[in-house]
Amino acid sequence: MIFDTHAHYDDKRFDNDRDELLRYRLGEAGIGRIVNVSSDLSSLDASNDLSLNYSNVYAALGLHPSEIKDFSYEICLRIIEMAEKNDKVRAIGEIGLDYHYGTNDIAWQKTCFGEQIKTAEKLNLPIIVHSRDAARDTLDVIREYYTGRKGRINGVIHCFSYSYEEALRYIDLGFLIGVGGVVTYKNGRKLKEVVYNIPLEKIVVETDCPYLSPEPHRGKRNSSLYIPYILQTIADIKGVTEEEVERITYNTACTLFGVS
Repeated sequence: MIFDTHAHYDDKRFDNDRDELLRYRLGEAGIGRIVNVSSDLSSLDASNDLSLNYSNVYAALGLHPSEIKDFSYEICLRIIEMAEKNDKVRAIGEIGLDYHYGTNDIAWQKTCFGEQIKTAEKLNLPIIVHSRDAARDTLDVIREYYTGRKGRINGVIHCFSYSYEEALRYIDLGFLIGVGGVVTYKNGRKLKEVVYNIPLEKIVVETDCPYLSPEPHRGKRNSSLYIPYILQTIADIKGVTEEEVERITYNTACTLFGVS
C-alpha cells in the first residue's frame, strides 16, 4: 500500500469529488492511508472531521507560518482538546517558518512555531514542518525544543527544498525528509541529490495536493492518485524497484504516525 503523508483534501478544489476520491478511488488505486494536514483555523476543524468520517484519513492539526496573524495560546488548547477526543489526530502541522515573502515577522513566526512544538510535546505527537528560505532558523528552533530527544522520530520536514548537508542535519535531529512532486521536475536537481544520498528509510512520500502535481501532470490539480510518479522517480534515483520504495516509505510513515 501507499501512504500519502501530506494532503489537503479540505481544499475547495476537491468539493466536487472529495467523497468519491476518499471513499473509493484512492483505495482502488492502492493509496491505503492519508494524513490531511491543516494550515489555518478553518482547516483545523475540516481536517479533524475528515479523519472522523473516512477510515483511511488521519489528521494533522496546526497553523502554517503564513496563517499566524491571529495565533494565540487558546488555539493550542483547542488543538490539545481536539487531539484528546480524536485518536486519529496523529501529528501537529503544518507548522514552521517561511521567509519567502519577507522577514518582518521572524520573531512572531518563531514564537508560534515554538508554542506549537510545545503542544506536540504535550500530546507526544510528531510535527510536520514547513520550512521555506529559513533552513538555519528552523534548525535552531528545533534544536531548542528537541534537545535530548534523539532515538525517536520527531517529525518530517515537509516538501524538502534544502541541500543534502542540511538534510543530514535534520535527520540527525530525528526528522524524516518529505519528498513530493518536485522530485519529478527537471529543475528539481537539488532534491534529486538529497534522495540519492540519504537512506531510503529516512524518506516519506507526500503529494501536498492539490498543489505541486508531479510530471507529467504539472500545473493540474494534484491528488494522491499521482503519487506513483513520485515513487517511480525515487526508485529510478535509488536504483531499486518501485515496490521497494512503496514498502519502505509506507512502513516508515506508519512508524512516524504511530499506526499499524
